[in-house]
Amino acid sequence: MSFSDLGLSNEIIRAVTERGYTTPTPIQMQAIPAVLSGSDLLAGAQTGTGKTASFTLPLLHRLSSDESVKSTSHGYSPIRALILTPTRELAAQVESSVLSYGKYLKLNTMVMFGGVSINPQKRQLRGRVDILVATPGRLLDHVQQGTVNLSHVEVLVLDEADRMLDMGFIRDIRRILALLPKQRQNLLFFATFSDKIKALATGLLDRPKMIEVARRNVTADTVTQKVYKVEREMKRQLLAHLIRRDDWYQVLVFTRTKYGADRLVKQLSQERIQALAIHGNKSQSARTHALAKFKNGSLQVLVATDIAARGLDISELPHVVNFDMPNVPEDYVHRIGRTGRAGASGEAVSLVSVDEYPLLTDIEKLIQQRLPVEVIAGFGDNSHTKPEVVPDERQQRIKGSKRPTRSTAEQSTPRTVTGGKKSDARPGASRRWAKRDR
Repeated sequence: MSFSDLGLSNEIIRAVTERGYTTPTPIQMQAIPAVLSGSDLLAGAQTGTGKTASFTLPLLHRLSSDESVKSTSHGYSPIRALILTPTRELAAQVESSVLSYGKYLKLNTMVMFGGVSINPQKRQLRGRVDILVATPGRLLDHVQQGTVNLSHVEVLVLDEADRMLDMGFIRDIRRILALLPKQRQNLLFFATFSDKIKALATGLLDRPKMIEVARRNVTADTVTQKVYKVEREMKRQLLAHLIRRDDWYQVLVFTRTKYGADRLVKQLSQERIQALAIHGNKSQSARTHALAKFKNGSLQVLVATDIAARGLDISELPHVVNFDMPNVPEDYVHRIGRTGRAGASGEAVSLVSVDEYPLLTDIEKLIQQRLPVEVIAGFGDNSHTKPEVVPDERQQRIKGSKRPTRSTAEQSTPRTVTGGKKSDARPGASRRWAKRDR
């Protein structure tokens, strides 16, 4: 099957072909006809499967097919499609895809997110905007200032809705939904299914078509996964050792906190390994600069927190490292999904200290597989190290905090998280690890 078989316009087919795409992916083959039919859609797909094109292509076709453009009471053409994303990076990536696929269409696209001046966005909204890509917080800023009108939206897309819910955006989403016309098409995309996604879909979607191109909460077969047991104080040395030993030229490293990301960058720089960090405390220009250097190959290591890294689209990224194990098991799937995309191979390495054994156990339960374990001489078999507690950052998201000024790890008493629930650190974890290695 080709893209032309899906009923897309010649202008869109031309743009897709110029990008080098000839055959639609499984999610695209199923989602594009569903969106073109006008149905609501609930779609689950892992990262790297062509999810963005599965809604942008039919959205562009639908809007360009209707040549009549209405005007608002202020004389401006209305916003016809709204795409909500959880992070700035994902919003920028989606807008880039819309512009690329719609280059031969007479449609205007705009992206808005925080961290930059709001005034240029206000000026752009005074002109014609057919498709608006936005993060919830900045969109509501415009709503409060009366600079955006959502009363004519024909299509709503919630991209990576699971992450938006995890980040505490449910209240913002509900406020935005109240501003939209009742008659519209709703498209909800997720990577990991949960009860929260089910509840959101029930209240939002009208007799939706359900598409799921992969089993829920599984990792891609193209990603080789490995665990290194290491003393917690030796993680930085082990990471530097692996980078040098295996000649890693491009590696994305995940830390649990913003402070941890900055500290690791400083330590790697002292090891003469070029590294930069992206996280919520970095300015948008700094995040854009770091990401651009990483994409073009001039930056060897990019250190990121989960929130900042959501939506990163780096072609053929070879290595992902979990410097800190995630508190939420589903985040492991999202993290390592940055590599092994679009059929390319990749490697995901996790550096696990004794404190994180329960987190690893929860991840293995989620993905339904045991991860191979190695110990490198000189970096410690930590089975006899007394566990410390792991900071719980998830509670801030659960409470619905939209814009945290500090990580929860800086504000609250640390806890160990097991299966998303708070519990005391368990000294017996090291004994369970030793037992599973036999």
